[in-house]
This record gives sequence, structure tokens and C-alpha cells, in this order.
Amino acid sequence: MKKTVGKTDRNIRFALAAFLVVVAAIVGFGSIWSYVALAVTAVLVVTGASGYCPLYTLLHIDTTKSVSRESVRAK
Repeated sequence: MKKTVGKTDRNIRFALAAFLVVVAAIVGFGSIWSYVALAVTAVLVVTGASGYCPLYTLLHIDTTKSVSRESVRAK
């Protein structure tokens, strides 16, 4: 699997996952909304940890590419 999730994208995913765990705790574990929040959290953690997002592959998105200084100077 080709990595499609860059460093900044990973950090955002982990931060959002942490936020959703807090939301699930506030809502109350056992409610439908907590299950939804925890399911989304699981997806975010797995895709962030692996560096691969199947949805990005389908949409041809790659956040691993960085802008080099040479390409910025050329513009």
C-alpha cells in the first residue's frame, strides 16, 4: 500500500481522534453517538498510524507530497 497520509494530516487525525474520545465520554459511553464517535476515532487512528487512507486512494489525494524550495523559487 502506498502511503497517502502526510505528517500534518496524521497529526490532525490524531488530534481529532482525541477530541472524539472526549466527546464520547461527555455524551456517555453506551449511547449511539458515543459508538459513532468511537468508530470514527478508530478509523482516524488506524489511517493515521498506517499512513494509508483508502478514501484518498479512490479520490487520488496524496498529502505526503511536500513543496520543494526549488519549485517555489521557479514560480
